[in-house]
Amino acid sequence: MKIKEKSNCKYDLISLGEVMLRMDPGEGRIRTARSFKVWEGGGEYNVARAFKKCFNKRSAIVSAFVRNEVGKLVEDLILQGGVDTRFIKWEDFDGLGRLSRNGVYFLEKGFGVRGALSCSDRGHTAISQLQPGDIDWDYIFGELGVRWFHTGGIYAGLSESAPMVILEAMKSAKSHGTIISYDLNYRASLWEAFGGHEAAQKINNKIAKYVDVMIGNEEDFTACLGFQVKGVDKNLKSLPIDGFKKMVNDVSKEYQNLKVIGTTLRVVKNAGVNDWGAIAWNNDEGFVESKSCIDLDIYDRVGGGDGFASGLIYGIMEDIGLEKAVNYGAAHGALAMTTPGDTSMVSLDEVVKLVENPNLRVVR
Repeated sequence: MKIKEKSNCKYDLISLGEVMLRMDPGEGRIRTARSFKVWEGGGEYNVARAFKKCFNKRSAIVSAFVRNEVGKLVEDLILQGGVDTRFIKWEDFDGLGRLSRNGVYFLEKGFGVRGALSCSDRGHTAISQLQPGDIDWDYIFGELGVRWFHTGGIYAGLSESAPMVILEAMKSAKSHGTIISYDLNYRASLWEAFGGHEAAQKINNKIAKYVDVMIGNEEDFTACLGFQVKGVDKNLKSLPIDGFKKMVNDVSKEYQNLKVIGTTLRVVKNAGVNDWGAIAWNNDEGFVESKSCIDLDIYDRVGGGDGFASGLIYGIMEDIGLEKAVNYGAAHGALAMTTPGDTSMVSLDEVVKLVENPNLRVVR
């Protein structure tokens, strides 16, 4: 996989997707909260932020906000993470949010037998109304230069126009030699209004044909592309590696344009304890598996998959070999889940230290 030279590009990575304001009740519950802490987050954005803040790379976000105080707050949070905001499309505020809004969601972390719980308020957001032609992709990928483009299934499920914007961006990126990654990131609630599994599979099948690096978990590949993992029970109490390898092999045969496929492996024991790991595949090295985090202590699980994606992408970009790259992804994802908020608070040194630690069980 040939990645463009850094010297010829203004950005190492650009992400396309929604950035929401997260309302966090801390150790309490949404329904009884009297105060909330705010974070910014979004599946695609989290990768761009980690790329800058953890991996010291140049990144930007393509998104859209309504120009009001909430939009400005989210922009300020993005700027604190060092991500370039020049490609955010701003819409005028109508005074009520009747025509366009900024996305907000509430999330409580859960504890023990009480799982994490989220409640989204993201209808009619500015980014969901983005249309083909709104962004000058040839200027971004051609004139400025971008080494890697990342987007995902959360943005794809926001509206009927979102997949068209994704395809427009991918076609431009491909024509200018930019590597494309896509995190399937299936969310049933997003696709419900657009035809559910059937619509998700139809759209993601079109998108997959332009992708170089495909990322997801077992549910993502099943719901978005129709591939089953044999031997997985409905409660995900065990994850058979051989079943995952067969699924990845089937995906690679169906979509021969894919250069790398990565999938996370998570067994949820309770809200605060997970088993965690990952596998990846490419044509040259075949299957590689990360070290496993058994009984990983979880503080906030949101963003763990995005942490894996950004670590994997970084490893591939740095050409350190797929086995080391998947370990960077798994380690970064594990560390990201030890701190609050959607985005990573991890340093590259911490990732490297955890990768090189032979006893990956100890994540304290």
